[in-house]
Amino acid sequence: MKGKQYRITGNSYPRLGRPPRKSRRVLALIGSLLALALIALGGVQLVDIFTGMGRQATAQACASPAASGKPLAAPEPGSSPAAGSGAPAAPGGAAAPAPGATSTAIPQPQAVTVNVYNATDKSGLAARTADELKKRGFTVGAVGNAPSALDKKVPGTAQVISGPGGLGAAVLVGSQVAGATTTADTRADATVDLVIGDAWSAMLDPTAAAAALAAATKPSPSASGPGSC
Repeated sequence: MKGKQYRITGNSYPRLGRPPRKSRRVLALIGSLLALALIALGGVQLVDIFTGMGRQATAQACASPAASGKPLAAPEPGSSPAAGSGAPAAPGGAAAPAPGATSTAIPQPQAVTVNVYNATDKSGLAARTADELKKRGFTVGAVGNAPSALDKKVPGTAQVISGPGGLGAAVLVGSQVAGATTTADTRADATVDLVIGDAWSAMLDPTAAAAALAAATKPSPSASGPGSC
């Protein structure tokens, strides 16, 4: 046998390394899927946190009384909103605003004192208008010709003048006359001046006056965007 050489015959050769294990590949795939699932879960939780904070802020803004936008409403007859505040009571049980205070609330007619002045050359307009205001429940103060600063200087139907404490009362008086303009002065009380102008014809009937008051106190519509109340 010495010197005899061996040959490997056939097409099969022995493997020199370990064959790859399928179990390792399966475990790696499962680990990748778990990692992706954890990342997705964390993203969903972050979205819920931020959207929840936005909804909470919107709910707090909607609950604010200053954003309610409710129209002014006249108090019921005989009610006294300022009872116990020390403010003097006006006729009819409604509390009069304190001197110098600003009041935009619409009062009842019996709580409003109206001075009626005629700024035209037609006699008797102030007296007839004062009588009609009394029939509608208003308290009439001075009646006569307009002062020189306004006499023959009111081209429209009427001019309604009040101080800061009679702004709501001026709206109520102005609703009785079609086309009346409203101006403010510095008077300290809540009285209202109704100055009859050159275009005066007559007061509105009570139904039309009520409709004019509702239109004057109706809040202006505002566009509501996404997420609004």
